[in-house]
Amino acid sequence: MPRFRPSLRTLVTTPYVLLVLAAAVIIGGLSYRTGRNAVDNLSGQLLVETVNRIAQAVDRHVAGSAAVLESAFPKDVPAPVSLPAEMGALRTRFWLATSVHRDPNNYAYYGDRQGRFFGLWRYSESEAELRLRTVGTGPRDILRFTGINGTLGSPVPESRIFDPRERPWFRAAQGSTAPTWTSIYIDFKTAELVATRARRINNASGAFEGVVATDLSLQRVNAFLKGLALSRNGLAMVVEHDGSLIGVSRGPHLRAAAGGGNSRLNAAESSDPMVVATYQAVRDLLGSSGRSGSNEARTGVFNAPDGSAVQLGYSRLRDDAGLDWLIMVAVPRRDFLGEIEDNVRNTVGLAALAAVGVVLIGLAVLAAVTRELRVLSSAVQRVADGELGEPLTSDRRDEFGVLARSFGDMQRRLLTDPLTGLSNREAIVRRLEERILQQRRRGDARPFAVLFADLNDFKQINDQHGHDVGDAVLRELADRLRATVRSNDLVARFAGDEFVVLLESVDNRRDAESARAHIEAALRGPLQALAGLAPQQLNAGGACGMALYPEEGQDVQTLLKRADEDMYRRKPRA
Repeated sequence: MPRFRPSLRTLVTTPYVLLVLAAAVIIGGLSYRTGRNAVDNLSGQLLVETVNRIAQAVDRHVAGSAAVLESAFPKDVPAPVSLPAEMGALRTRFWLATSVHRDPNNYAYYGDRQGRFFGLWRYSESEAELRLRTVGTGPRDILRFTGINGTLGSPVPESRIFDPRERPWFRAAQGSTAPTWTSIYIDFKTAELVATRARRINNASGAFEGVVATDLSLQRVNAFLKGLALSRNGLAMVVEHDGSLIGVSRGPHLRAAAGGGNSRLNAAESSDPMVVATYQAVRDLLGSSGRSGSNEARTGVFNAPDGSAVQLGYSRLRDDAGLDWLIMVAVPRRDFLGEIEDNVRNTVGLAALAAVGVVLIGLAVLAAVTRELRVLSSAVQRVADGELGEPLTSDRRDEFGVLARSFGDMQRRLLTDPLTGLSNREAIVRRLEERILQQRRRGDARPFAVLFADLNDFKQINDQHGHDVGDAVLRELADRLRATVRSNDLVARFAGDEFVVLLESVDNRRDAESARAHIEAALRGPLQALAGLAPQQLNAGGACGMALYPEEGQDVQTLLKRADEDMYRRKPRA
């Protein structure tokens, strides 16, 4: 039997076709694995950031209720003995209280153990009404007025009898020495979810006398989730521990009741399988009680009803009044890997076309394509391994270029100043935002401080000795600042010769002033970078401004502005 002898074309073509196909499979697999590893790491960070963003938004929404109650009834103010006698003071305080966060806290009210009631409802900036029950029987009277001291209109009695002692908010706060939240309910007028924050009020002898409360609409929580930018199949929701929905990014959070109107919808009973599966996954991760673990955002993975993997971020939101909600964000892994999978498919398709045309195109095209893919795969692998020193760029306009530029963008988001090695502006701003959120959540009595430092005569140093010397000065100052502060404090180069220092916690202003003095002393020391170069007048140290949270600012921009202004006040005048 004659042996099979392949033709010359087969001998020349087949190895290269097989090589291209093998290379396509190997490179596609490596690209997919590398991309998947990188995306898994970045998607976990993204989920944590999204959960924290929701927590911060919800916390801002509910935190104002405590300030409303404190304004209406400061803790050292006893309950009124007579409502008519103290009507003026109550009216002023409650007007100011409903001005703190008029949207959503436009209603503050007080009821006592004798059945008397005083409430102030704000319709707008200037229009309001009083709801009064000066004795423990009968209906309340409604009196409209304009402005904080406006003349009260004629009283209009309500048709139904309202006894504050029978209300859930009164009973909840009566037996508690701390502020408390009532159960969430549906407002019959607005059909929105509402929660009430209440606090007991004692009389001058320290005995229980009444309860002050304010209502909080939760509609804005649901609206925030609806407007959240998620992937095409992503889901975000806020629920109570029993699964009752407070807000969800897709689908309803209420359902039609059998007798008309609406009722609460439980996540476990949702028509959306992803809602049900996400809630159950978080319950499983938290334990059987559903109330274990800290408030820190965490991540996990569970299988969707269709068997696909879903990445999960979740945390608890709690406050000193008993609020305890769950925040959940779930995104199918295929949403994160969709572009990577498309790139792999495109890579295999291009390789197949190259194999068909390899006879005509020749080894040059094969070598070029293989080389480009190998370079891209190697670069992407370095990114996934955390080696970010070498930038990844590409001028290609195909899928490989899209992948290369997407990873290049990730590299450019590094949070380190390349000149000094300190954190950069974005890093310090993000850390300050996290620190403010942490302070609000835990109610820490110890403040933190922001210092804003600037070198004197830095422009003259650059002008007289050049930017190389100026850069050396900045690096030397960065080393000094790092050595001056504690290990848990953060030093960042803000811009030019401006540095920002976050003192993670201080006992009082005196401690912050002491830290500032150390920093200014470090700035005054002789600069080695100017040794033998600068005249004496250029070695004049620097100024350091300071702002303490919360008395000098309760957000990042205000703290930085106050510290910057304080720094300029300390600058030597020409």
